[in-house]
Amino acid sequence: MHPHARIASRRRIATAPNNMATPREEEAARYLRDHRIDDLLHSLTSMLFFHRPERPREFLIEQLELLKASRRGEAPCPCLFDAPNLDVLFGILDPTGRGHISAAQYRAALTTLGVKDFDESPEGASTDQISRETFKTEAREGLLKSSTTFKAL
Repeated sequence: MHPHARIASRRRIATAPNNMATPREEEAARYLRDHRIDDLLHSLTSMLFFHRPERPREFLIEQLELLKASRRGEAPCPCLFDAPNLDVLFGILDPTGRGHISAAQYRAALTTLGVKDFDESPEGASTDQISRETFKTEAREGLLKSSTTFKAL
């Protein structure tokens, strides 16, 4: 079977509605969901696309080793975005340098970063002016929660 066909097949298994999946497919989907394999693969794939290393297999192995070390408390959890990346992202959202972004931009950016649990109405939301510091604080906290989730996988 072609590798892309296998990936498509796995996606169908993971997302197949219960009434269309065979018992084996349902069991496989439950296993993937229970062990959060999709979350792990999504995080690793995002890191791979972001960093675009010359040796992707070695990079993935290194990330998994870092994840293992972070579980033992020996290293920080691998994270896609750090403070300089968040500054760059804010700059992209605020190209005129006003020092704030709209609440809609704030929500869209955090959602795009994969942050699922964030303050929907942070400081500045009432005036539709979210500051760089508020954005970075919320993004860091959300990414930290995501890293903790990644670490728990």
